[in-house]
Amino acid sequence: MTAPAELVARRHVVLCCGTGGVGKTTTAATFAIEGARRGRNAVVVTIDPAKRLANTLGLETLSNSAHEIARERWDPDGSAAPGGRLHALMLDTETTFDQLVQTYARNDEQASGILSNRFYRNIAGALSGTQEYMAMEKLYELHVAHDFDLVVVDTPPTRHALDFLNAPRRLTRFLDHRLYRILMAPTRGLMKAANVATQAFVRTLSKVVGAEVLEDAITFFTAFSGMEEGFKNRANVVFELLASPRTAFVLVASPRRDTVEEADFFARRLAESGINVRALIVNRMHPRFGSGLAEASRERANTLDPTVHDIRRFLAASSNDTSLKIALGRALIRAGRPDEAVAAIEKTSDSAGRTYLAVAYAVQGETRRALAVLREVLAENPDYALARINLGITQEALGNKADAIAAYEQAILIQPDASEARRRLNALRQAR
Repeated sequence: MTAPAELVARRHVVLCCGTGGVGKTTTAATFAIEGARRGRNAVVVTIDPAKRLANTLGLETLSNSAHEIARERWDPDGSAAPGGRLHALMLDTETTFDQLVQTYARNDEQASGILSNRFYRNIAGALSGTQEYMAMEKLYELHVAHDFDLVVVDTPPTRHALDFLNAPRRLTRFLDHRLYRILMAPTRGLMKAANVATQAFVRTLSKVVGAEVLEDAITFFTAFSGMEEGFKNRANVVFELLASPRTAFVLVASPRRDTVEEADFFARRLAESGINVRALIVNRMHPRFGSGLAEASRERANTLDPTVHDIRRFLAASSNDTSLKIALGRALIRAGRPDEAVAAIEKTSDSAGRTYLAVAYAVQGETRRALAVLREVLAENPDYALARINLGITQEALGNKADAIAAYEQAILIQPDASEARRRLNALRQAR
């Protein structure tokens, strides 16, 4: 293992990996900020489509291009080393794909032919794996086309992160695959020379997907012809970069069995590729204030239910503390005062705050409004188990048992020890 400070000071690329909800984004932002404070030209890029990186850095939004963050935001007292710079961006899959076409096409005519093609417009944002391929291209761009000393990558949750790491090899395999060569045959004048079996395959494919769809695809590959070698070369550069000693993989976890198991799974998968984890960061570790067992301390903590009055007193001294606002909302919900709970937490942008806002709406009887809020939270943070559980509860209240079961099942996949989701799921299944 390598000390995080050494990674920040000496590595060129740092990838923060782990399951959802363990603090990868905060860790990635911290690495980049520390790099800038040490005088390096640092950039942090998030592949996750949620807006957590912008929130972590105190920004309204991030774009697909590296945005420099004002020095006073990360060096308020002027104590950082001179020369340091901090940038941030959020991957936009379609924009990155469009920029690639415009950059590497032979001419404007080829670029226009690709960008206007219906098949291309469908795959640019919707095809499985496109996000991972474009993340690979974005990493290549930050590595080659800019003068960044430190590139910090905030990866999506573990399983999707593995797709990103495998993207270079999958792309090169696809471009070398016989199916790709068949689709490219018409573009190279080879269809007439193709054997009978190949022609039969194309006719069958036309019947399955439709002649119009196949024609659009062939038109796309016609326009794409000549660019595939560049994609392969860049994929090989990224593959070598990921395996380079200049790159470090940092595992982020929390002291929970499921996140530790996920971290172990990811480390073993990396080891299979000959890549070592360079650092392990465990968030949400709290100091011990006694010599007793953790279980006993937790049990005592469960008996300490702060009153609304207590929390309001703390908020008076720290009015911008989001966690206190959420705690106040929860206390008001438990006290049967949902209207006050809504007023306390409706302006919070935190996923937890908005989830409890949905709970307050549900208690008010506004279940459809609660459902809308929970869907917004999950669109930004699909691995947030608490929102999944409350989505299931809301669907139950609306009589949508199948949707409730699906929500509980997803919550358990994210957080296997989610006892509330298991209890409700079992009750629904027994009632069938």
